[in-house]
Amino acid sequence: MNAAAQPVPALAFDGIVKRFGPVQVLHGVSFDLAPGRIVGLLGENGAGKSTLMKIASGYESPSAGQLRVDGEAVQFAGPRAAENHGIVLIHQEFNLAEDLTVAQNIHLGHEKRGRFLLDDAAMRRSAAQVLDEVGLAVHPDTPVRQLIVAEKQLVEIAKALSKKARILIMDEPTATLTPGETQRLFALMKRLQAEGVTIVYISHKLDEVERICDEVIVLRDGRFVARDATAALTRLQMAQLMVGRELSDLYPPRTPPAGAEVPPLLEVEGLSVPGWAQDVSFTLRPGEVLGFAGLVGAGRTELFEGLLGLRPSSARRVAIDGRAVRIASPGQAARLGLVYLSEDRKGKGLHVDFGLAENLTLMDLDRYAAPWLDRARERAALGAAVAEYGIRTGALDVRAGSLSGGNQQKLALAKVLQPEPRVVVLDEPTRGVDIGAKREIYLLIRRLAEQGRGVIVVSSELMELIGLAHRVAVMRGGRLQAVLPNEALTEEELIAHATGTH
Repeated sequence: MNAAAQPVPALAFDGIVKRFGPVQVLHGVSFDLAPGRIVGLLGENGAGKSTLMKIASGYESPSAGQLRVDGEAVQFAGPRAAENHGIVLIHQEFNLAEDLTVAQNIHLGHEKRGRFLLDDAAMRRSAAQVLDEVGLAVHPDTPVRQLIVAEKQLVEIAKALSKKARILIMDEPTATLTPGETQRLFALMKRLQAEGVTIVYISHKLDEVERICDEVIVLRDGRFVARDATAALTRLQMAQLMVGRELSDLYPPRTPPAGAEVPPLLEVEGLSVPGWAQDVSFTLRPGEVLGFAGLVGAGRTELFEGLLGLRPSSARRVAIDGRAVRIASPGQAARLGLVYLSEDRKGKGLHVDFGLAENLTLMDLDRYAAPWLDRARERAALGAAVAEYGIRTGALDVRAGSLSGGNQQKLALAKVLQPEPRVVVLDEPTRGVDIGAKREIYLLIRRLAEQGRGVIVVSSELMELIGLAHRVAVMRGGRLQAVLPNEALTEEELIAHATGTH
């Protein structure tokens, strides 16, 4: 085929530069995307992936360089202008109006109108159609705030589909989805590809990239570093291109927890959360990592929200360090030595419009205010946390929302560890986090266990639980099905307990 017969790229980046004040995050990035291809965009958190895609979809403007759509140079005044060119971004962090219904969110900014008023009936019908396409069985009139995290993710995908995109950018779309929901999404992506839609797929789940993408493009430190057919690369090679170095084993070796002669750090007997969990009992020993597995809707997150006083709950007994306690709020739990990192870092984990220092010290203000806030001490604590947790930030006086997803997660981890708790509950701690940052978080979990603390890890990634935990508790339908020792534990066995086929 001669050069003249080559298809015009659907989207092309030509020397894209992006600066935020003195910090340059993109350094002359150039590549193009052919029509009807599924392209994996890989890179560590902070590599510039999301910033580049925000430029493509009109949320940011380049500091230099040119964006081309179908060979034509374009400059977008905002996301609506990009959508008019058929470019739609599904954000990693949800961009939904909590108080509006599912149908209203799907059509927000693109409302259907009758002669005088909004045509609510037509919007319900249209919403029902795209909800069916993504496999979400909720009524279009359901308020978004009533949905769980995975359902909100599917609403985001349905919202993008309703705009009939020609170039669809997906930023970590499966982070909260079950394997079945992920499989349905992949089938939908293949159908869109057959219709000529170009899809950019940003994910840290390299097994998914391997399954769904035709080729991969790798960014590192804001620069284009590699492009190749997916079939030509192993997952290890992809990971090494992302981090620019050899990767040792992902999961650090487990150290044995305290023996049976040592009292448990945490004892929970008969914990129930109305509508979500029934009569759940478990223990956690010093130095132990206890995993919690289960399908979406199994009640794992809600169980721990109930334990921390975030939801109404009841229990026959809860004890920390052998002392019976009643927990009415997360603040009281923290004073008792129990902290919780939410799976929803933007909605519940961080105040994204606050600065880094304000977020870090929020759970432990008594240490920094006696009675007036000691800003110098707070800033020193932030500097220490940035170094200890590897938080990548160009400056210390920026908003938490300006950090990449993985660095927000590290800040959230540093925040919940500020009160120096004895028991740490981490809900989806590596959601949306790249493979290099994952290993840093895994090493932190091991370090916490080595210090004699107890760590509970709630995760949808079964290999993560197998690689980290001493024991794995499996929930189904709000009940604890089994607590399995790590020895000879397999994904198949966990799935069997989670689905009730064991």
